[in-house]
Amino acid sequence: MASVLGSPAGARRGLFLPPFDAFADPRVVAELARTAEEAGWDGVFVWDHVRYSPPVAAIADPWICCAAIAAATSRIRFGPMVTPLPRRRPHVVARQAASLDLLSGGRLVLGFGIGDDWLGEMSRFGDEGDAKVRGEMLDEGLDVLTGLLSGHLVEHLGPHYRAEDVRFLPAPERPIPIWIAGRYGNRAPLRRAARYDGAFVIGYPGPEAVGDVRGQLRALRADRDAHDLVVDIGPDVDPAPWAAAGATWVLTRFGPYGLDADAVRRAVEAGP
Repeated sequence: MASVLGSPAGARRGLFLPPFDAFADPRVVAELARTAEEAGWDGVFVWDHVRYSPPVAAIADPWICCAAIAAATSRIRFGPMVTPLPRRRPHVVARQAASLDLLSGGRLVLGFGIGDDWLGEMSRFGDEGDAKVRGEMLDEGLDVLTGLLSGHLVEHLGPHYRAEDVRFLPAPERPIPIWIAGRYGNRAPLRRAARYDGAFVIGYPGPEAVGDVRGQLRALRADRDAHDLVVDIGPDVDPAPWAAAGATWVLTRFGPYGLDADAVRRAVEAGP
C-alpha cells in the first residue's frame, strides 16, 4: 500500500468527504464511493466528527459509512480520516478495524490524530480537553490498538488504557496502514507519523512545503523507505504540483459547508 517516500510519480487520488448534511446518510456515501470507483478514483476517506460548527446540522457516523463503502466497492481504499483515538476505546476500534478490513478484503486505511477541541467536541462530552494529554493518550492508544490488531497476546497496563492478557482474532491478514494527521509546522505529529505508515499533513501554505515535510520524515525514518505522504486540496486545485512535490496521495476535499450532492457527484464522475 505504501509508496516510496519522495517519489513524485503516480500519486494516488482520493476523495476527502465530511459525512455532513447532504452526505449524512451512509447509503448516499456508499453510492458516491461506488461512483468514485467506477470513475477511477483510488480512495474515499470520511471525516470523523460528532459535532461541527453551523451551518452544519446533520452528521453521520464515519465507521458506519466505512462499512457501507466496504460493501459497495471492490477496489478502492477507504477509511476514517481522521479518528481522534483519545475520544474512543482502542480495543473497540481494533475490533471495528479488523472487521472492516475483513469485510473489504484488506482495503482499510486508518487515520488517527489527537482531535481538536475548538468546538468543544471533546470537552462538551466529558472527553479529554487538554491537547498534550490527548497526545499521550494517542501514543498509548496506538500501542494498544496495534498490539491487538497483530493477533498476538497483549499485556498492557498504562496510565490511560489497559489490556490484560488478551488476544484478538481474527487478525488482519496484512497490517492495516496507519496514517497520522497533523498541521503543517507542528513537529510532534511528524515524529509520531514516522513510526507508522503515513503522514497526513493539513494546512500547507503551498506545494513547495511538501518537500520540507518529506525531508523531515526521511530524516526521522532513516531505517525505512516506504511511507505515504498525504495532502488534501480543494476541488478546483491542480493536483499535479502536489504530486510532483512528493505527495503519494492527493485527496480532493469537499465541504464542510454548503455541500451540494449533485455538484459533488458530477465532480466525482469526471474522475481524478
